[in-house]
Amino acid sequence: MEVKSIANGVVIDHVRAGFGMKVLEYLNVDTGSDTVALLMNVASRKHGRKDIIKLENVESVDLNVLGLVDHNATVIHIRDSKVVEKVKLSFPTKVKNVITCKNPRCVTSIEAVPHVFHLADDEGRYRCEYCDNIVKADEN
Repeated sequence: MEVKSIANGVVIDHVRAGFGMKVLEYLNVDTGSDTVALLMNVASRKHGRKDIIKLENVESVDLNVLGLVDHNATVIHIRDSKVVEKVKLSFPTKVKNVITCKNPRCVTSIEAVPHVFHLADDEGRYRCEYCDNIVKADEN
């Protein structure tokens, strides 16, 4: 299978195998109008298997959301067919309206307030700003 390179856009590499669709959902990519290539279960020397996403003519992506979904991914910005920047992701320290609190007693379950979470540890667990409930990033 051959997938052509893109002249301008973003490539998201080293996405955990099988998570490519989830990444596209979280990033709200319009697959109806944007040119998108999703390669799934591609062989990788480093990870065994991986997904790759190519977004043509897309200038940027939400790195916080992407770091939450797959903190091991790499975002590559391409302009005029050249790599201009590579960003290695990590867990974001704070996320807003991406994770939802599962605690039924939390103020977020009864009032229209933003869901704000802070990184609690290096394992990807986040603490609700209001009730201190802990949520694992990949379980949400």
